[in-house]
Amino acid sequence: MTCCPSLFPAVCESELCVWMHWQRDDSQQTHNQLRLWTKTFTAWCNSHLRKAGTQIENIEEDFRNGLKLMLLLEVISGERLPKPDKGKMRFHKIANVNKALDFICSKGVKLVSIGAEEIVDGNVKMTLGMIWTIILRFAIQDISVEETSAKEGLLLWCQRKTAPYRNVNVQNFHISWKDGLALCALIHRHRPDLIDYSKLRKDDPIGNLNTAFEVAEKFLDIPRMLDAEDIVNTPKPDEKAIMTYVSCFYHAFAGAEQAETAANRICKVLAVNQENEKLMEEYEKLASELLEWIRRTIPWLENRVAEQTMRAMQQKLEDFRDYRRIHKPPRVQEKCQLEINFNTLQTKLRLSNRPAFMPSEGKMVSDIANAWKGLEQVEKGYEEWLLTEIRRLERLDHLAEKFKQKCAMHESWTSGKEELLSQKDYESASLMEIRALMRKHEAFESDLAAHQDRVEQIAAIAQELNELDYHDAASVNARCQGICDQWDNLGTLTQKRRDSLERVEKLWETIDQLYLEFAKRAAPFNNWMDGAMEDLQDMFIVHSIEEIQSLITAHDQFKATLPEADKERMATIGIHNEILKIAQTYGIKLTGINPYTNLSPQDISNKWDTVKHLVPLRDQMLQEEVARQQANERLRRQFAAQANIIGPWIQTKMEEISHVSVDIAGSLEEQMNSLKQYEQNIINYKSNIDKLEGDHQLSQESLIFDNKHTNYSMEHIRVGWEQLLTTIARTINEVENQILTRDAKGISQEQLNEFRASFNHFDRKRNGMMDPDDFRACLISMGYDLGEVEFARIMTLVDPNNTGVVTFQAFIDFMTRETAETDTAEQVMASFKILASDKNYITVDELRRELPPEQAEYCISRMTRYIGPDGPPGALDYISFSSALYGESDL
Repeated sequence: MTCCPSLFPAVCESELCVWMHWQRDDSQQTHNQLRLWTKTFTAWCNSHLRKAGTQIENIEEDFRNGLKLMLLLEVISGERLPKPDKGKMRFHKIANVNKALDFICSKGVKLVSIGAEEIVDGNVKMTLGMIWTIILRFAIQDISVEETSAKEGLLLWCQRKTAPYRNVNVQNFHISWKDGLALCALIHRHRPDLIDYSKLRKDDPIGNLNTAFEVAEKFLDIPRMLDAEDIVNTPKPDEKAIMTYVSCFYHAFAGAEQAETAANRICKVLAVNQENEKLMEEYEKLASELLEWIRRTIPWLENRVAEQTMRAMQQKLEDFRDYRRIHKPPRVQEKCQLEINFNTLQTKLRLSNRPAFMPSEGKMVSDIANAWKGLEQVEKGYEEWLLTEIRRLERLDHLAEKFKQKCAMHESWTSGKEELLSQKDYESASLMEIRALMRKHEAFESDLAAHQDRVEQIAAIAQELNELDYHDAASVNARCQGICDQWDNLGTLTQKRRDSLERVEKLWETIDQLYLEFAKRAAPFNNWMDGAMEDLQDMFIVHSIEEIQSLITAHDQFKATLPEADKERMATIGIHNEILKIAQTYGIKLTGINPYTNLSPQDISNKWDTVKHLVPLRDQMLQEEVARQQANERLRRQFAAQANIIGPWIQTKMEEISHVSVDIAGSLEEQMNSLKQYEQNIINYKSNIDKLEGDHQLSQESLIFDNKHTNYSMEHIRVGWEQLLTTIARTINEVENQILTRDAKGISQEQLNEFRASFNHFDRKRNGMMDPDDFRACLISMGYDLGEVEFARIMTLVDPNNTGVVTFQAFIDFMTRETAETDTAEQVMASFKILASDKNYITVDELRRELPPEQAEYCISRMTRYIGPDGPPGALDYISFSSALYGESDL
């Protein structure tokens, strides 16, 4: 007989050599083994032959004609053997047995010293050896656990299945099975409903073994091949018999093992989908909340209704500061985190072979960025409007106070003037009195003309208050109109009185020249003192040291005129003294009243004292303003000193982070550590930003709105700081995604460095992106033979949104996609088909039986109804569900 080369020499040849040695042994132990093997192998053969409707009674007799031997091989292999010879002669039997032996040999088994004649002659030892060879090849040899040999694989399977059970320690196929607990543990592990393991006792081996034999025969269709006494009443139970029996358990539970593997694969796929859906829900929720906050905030910032008072507008400015310091920063972090979550989710979807995530309409990252940009534009306009309004209200308050002061002085001067001009005292006056009245009226006209400028100033201030939309413009206009009307009436009355006096002036000749000269000199000097007092008490508003210095210079110029004014005062007082001297010299009795003026020398002296008193007060006020402007200048310099350090520091950090992100020296973990260190340094630097915010607030509270010592405004620093925080967080996320991609795709650090070096070489603009032409050149340099159609296909992979650029992450995904080992829709379908027992549909009961509760309900809620004619009511379509998991249809 010619046999094909053995595929399993390590098992079969060594085992057959043992048989050859054993058949020469005629000891009592050998006879006992012969009896045990005959019983075990007979039961094993019948467990397969009954599938063909037959069985054997005597193993050495019933296989002699080769017919049932050929039938056994057909049943256990599932293949057809050559047609047997029908004759009953010895050579017919030998021919049939040889056909069986040739088939065994064709399966890679080398038969040593087993010939057809010995089987036909009923040699029981050779027959049992042949059956053991069949068992090894068809029942044990196909068992493989972690690429071990058949025997070791079966032993490893038993060890794994019984590991959790107390009092069980499977180390071999003889004494490890004596107490029966190992067999009971195997059954309980797969069918816990058949045996209550907790009630078994180690000291009852017979009971344990009989329990296992009975349950296996009744419920698992494994015939009783051994007796309990065969195992218990021997120091070392027979290894071949136990291996034969235990292999039946392996094959009985193989279907369950396959179903468990399929269920594990499905659970893994569903877990990925559930986690991705959770991330999608979190993104949608966070995006909705952020967009809603922006939607609520923009109308508040667009509200340009000005308050009427400075205090109310300053409160608005304080509310805006709270918004910038307290309410907005958490939203900046949310926006940054949202971008990070989106990028991480897309990476996980790519790595798990899932379609890219498309957020709800209006919730794309670009939508959020546009909404945020709109918010910042409105925010900038709102702050500018606030500061403009505060400047306007400051100007209004100043003008209103100045208006009130000038009105009060004018009204004080005009008080009683109408009654005085309306008098007709000249009708009964003497000549001297008439002359005096005329001169007095002339002095009044001079005084009236001097006050014309004040009336014009009052009208000009009122007009400016109206133009600046002063909230109490109505009362200002009413008061101004009253003053103008009164002024017109005074002009009319003055002219009327002059006309009356001129008519009688020709009747009077006498004039007191000295009184007249005093009146004429006292009146303008008095007006000068009124103007001086008004100027010394005049309110002012300045915003710089230069402006206050200009006021101080003007004040110094005024003080320089005081000596000349004092001479004028002495000269005027000298006229009155001369009158007194003349009256005394010529014995003239004076009435004590100057007929040409109401001003007395005492009035002149009192006002002069007032002027001298106001001068140092004005000095003090100007010096206080100088001190305030110097303090403001210190605030400007203090803010500028910090801003000129912080601004370049932020720019430097941005450039350093950019260099780290494109640096290929070192591993991704080293880049991550470097970026984390940058992030910590940035976080530690936050106190400098906060201090600058404090100085900025002090500047605004001091109404400082410009700073010539720096080009950096607080707004510039804020925007730069927010960009720095966003950039470091986004860069860290990019490296995390690269690590995730590297580990998931199995890329080595050297490969990743090569990819980075190629990308950097063709990133000609150094902006972390390649143009399509540069990307094509990069691929060609790496050995790709690209036609237009193929390049267009690759561009749809690396640039699905048609942005016109290729990022490093997209480049890495492309370079690793072809070799990635990911689960596929076909693999998931195959796993469901196992759970469904090869049906094209699966039932709710099968899902709940084979999968954990959470995954089972997930499938039930999403699978569509199976519409094939072979499905029962309630059957579910797992094929379309598997396709939907990978984006090939709608889930």
